[in-house]
Amino acid sequence: MTTNISVNNLIIISDIHAGCKLGLCPPGPVALDEGASYNPSEFQQIVWGYWREFWNIWVPDVTRGEPYAVCLNGDALDGRHHGATSQISQNLADQSSIAESILVPVIDRCKGRYYHIRGTEAHVGPSGEDEERLAKYLGAIPNEVGQYARNEAWFRIGGNYLVHVAHHIGTTSATAYESSALMRELSEAYVESAKWNEQPPSVVVRSHRHRFVEVRIQTARGFATVCTTPGWQGKTPFVYKIPSGRVATPQFGGILVRAGDEDIYTRSFVKSIKRSTEVVL
Repeated sequence: MTTNISVNNLIIISDIHAGCKLGLCPPGPVALDEGASYNPSEFQQIVWGYWREFWNIWVPDVTRGEPYAVCLNGDALDGRHHGATSQISQNLADQSSIAESILVPVIDRCKGRYYHIRGTEAHVGPSGEDEERLAKYLGAIPNEVGQYARNEAWFRIGGNYLVHVAHHIGTTSATAYESSALMRELSEAYVESAKWNEQPPSVVVRSHRHRFVEVRIQTARGFATVCTTPGWQGKTPFVYKIPSGRVATPQFGGILVRAGDEDIYTRSFVKSIKRSTEVVL
């Protein structure tokens, strides 16, 4: 499926994990069901500052003030998953309300050019059912079968370039191999395109890892790029089970895919936070 958009700029964000105490949260107090409320932590306030910088300063700069589309590449909600207790609320109506308050201003900024990709079922329900309800409420542009939160998207940008966006990608516990799965994704895309005589994507975007990594190679058509997006969630207890995750600092941000005058390219906004406070003996 090809989605045509009449702009040269595509902003891609992912993994806001609304409803998690380590996820993105607007300034409080955040209203919850049954009259309760939640005030974001100091950590969440810092990340919200990054979010404001991203939309208020970085996006207008890299898009040169031109129109743009926005794609949220999965895991807008944290959900009820893996027996976790790190949620602000396990009531999915509360989580959706938080996500709505975060994303409605974004959709206003891009004039409704908003697309939504389904994330991990553990977070957004079987077949992405919770994310589908959210995307429909937000007015995401549906695909050809009426899904407001789709499994993938093919964007044609600048007339000549294809961008393929999907949430999932393989992960690794070793930093030295972070780029391996990216090259596999790009290689598979080129093999499948060649098999069926289709145009290959110029840019392949994945998320899920919450870390930005990019690989760029030369082809007969120009450059081909594959990257993963940073997320908007801090380190949950599950991250500390991963060797590379135990010592890494979380990454927050998003990317731009832009069709320029001569080629298609990406730009990234990536922020982090300081390591845990040292214990002086």
